[in-house]
Amino acid sequence: MSSFVIKSIGSALNATSFISSKYASKKALNLFASPRKGRYTETQRKVVSSALFEEVDFNDTTIATYRWNGKGKTILLTHGWESNASRWDYILNDLRAQNYNIVALDAPAHGRSSGKRFNAVLYSECINVIAQKFQPEVIIGHSVGGMASVFFMHNYPLDTVKKMVLLGAPAHFTGVFSRYKALMGYNKRISNGLDNIVLERFGQPVDYFSAANFTKSIKAAGLIIHDKNDKIIPYEDALLFANRYENSELISTTGFGHGLKDASLTPKIVEFING
Repeated sequence: MSSFVIKSIGSALNATSFISSKYASKKALNLFASPRKGRYTETQRKVVSSALFEEVDFNDTTIATYRWNGKGKTILLTHGWESNASRWDYILNDLRAQNYNIVALDAPAHGRSSGKRFNAVLYSECINVIAQKFQPEVIIGHSVGGMASVFFMHNYPLDTVKKMVLLGAPAHFTGVFSRYKALMGYNKRISNGLDNIVLERFGQPVDYFSAANFTKSIKAAGLIIHDKNDKIIPYEDALLFANRYENSELISTTGFGHGLKDASLTPKIVEFING
């Protein structure tokens, strides 16, 4: 959406908030939780066409999974917002060359998974279901996929997971939410209303959901990769992870952006996995 359209929607909801702040806040949250893209294009379908496809049910969600069988370590791949399992196209061949047993999933409301709404807490629950089923030794998560993977490991420590790779992951939900509020230009009525809904639905305030803080409880070794010029998730988030994730190392890049889809990073990831 253009900045004009975004600000127009924000202004309309701000006006609505003077009539009913709760209604406006719910609309704002639904907008935040509704991906506009992430379903497969024909080109993206080809990326996962060679995989063994399986659907796994979790409550009211059907989770789409893709497997490239190998005899080595099991690697679980978790993509980010408005994406799907095809985002791993740039690294799949290198991982398969290592004979890893690779599992990827589509997040709720993304790819071939069901649903219309998405949030990191729900995603973490889905990751837990898939992780329990396939028992990965390594998790590689991009953006909110990294955040949700940390949420999962904090809430459901899985002993098989020995290593985690966090690519451009947000360190805390507060920052993600604050950037959304600023982008839309929401007033205090909606801003406070959004915070209240999170507390009501999840039983914790927004600032509780800090992936950086949660890493303190994670025993698996971590590799944090973040670009200094990331325009989606600030580089400061990587520094927060590095400061609080005791058993981790940080690789800082320049010029790879938020996607971090650069072949030069793959050997470093493989070395970390095999080390």
